[in-house]
Amino acid sequence: MSSWLNLEGKTVIVTGGASGIGKAVVDEFLNDGANVVVSDLTEKESDNDRLIYVKCDVTKREDVKNMVKKTVEKFKTVDVLVNNAGINIPCLLVDPKDPEGKYELNEDIYSKVVDINIKGVYLCAQEVGRIFVDKKEGVIINMSSESGIEGSEGQSIYAATKNAVNSFTRSWAKELGKHGVRVVGVAPGILEETGLRTLAYDEALSYTRGITVEKLREGYTSTKTTPLGRDGKLSEVANLVAFLASDRSGFVHGTTYTIAGGKTRG
Repeated sequence: MSSWLNLEGKTVIVTGGASGIGKAVVDEFLNDGANVVVSDLTEKESDNDRLIYVKCDVTKREDVKNMVKKTVEKFKTVDVLVNNAGINIPCLLVDPKDPEGKYELNEDIYSKVVDINIKGVYLCAQEVGRIFVDKKEGVIINMSSESGIEGSEGQSIYAATKNAVNSFTRSWAKELGKHGVRVVGVAPGILEETGLRTLAYDEALSYTRGITVEKLREGYTSTKTTPLGRDGKLSEVANLVAFLASDRSGFVHGTTYTIAGGKTRG
């Protein structure tokens, strides 16, 4: 158990913490001695006194209120919010091969991605932010994406929502900093494969880019745009999140850290 970050006894909420990046973040905070609340659509039982799961749809205010209420009932307060819950549905703005087809952006896709990636972030930050402002301390960490900064072919709506998250981070830092609350962002690039990278996802993304699934998957570990020559590890993102949550980064505020192995447009 680490003591350098001094996170022992802190209470952390991780939205979307049941899988992918979120799960890695949860594991890291537990390893650092923190209490962790996993806010996700799936609810599990835990035999760890420092870990609870709360079923929560981040797009519904009452769910979010209930999740925060259960957190305070169990651990008395909240010290860190990791706004990690998100969704990505690859699609094209215009698909000349199949207008209004399966892989063209439509209002259903737009609403679903925007609701989870923007509304969900705002609702959770607002509910937890009330606690932080009242006690004059706390950290909000917003999970963004390298695509929110660079843009991404076939992922325009996802990239747009992540850039909106970057704006939330900058704006909320200006609002909340005067109350002793820090707001920071983390923007991962290509990461190691998780259960979230499904065949259906790869088929959709490869279609939008006019390449095969095999070619797309080769690109995940390509060295052409990533100077470090590999994909990122979930644990590396989790390490950064834990550092930003700690007092070791006490003067880090209102900025988004890209963790993408130096990846650029070309």
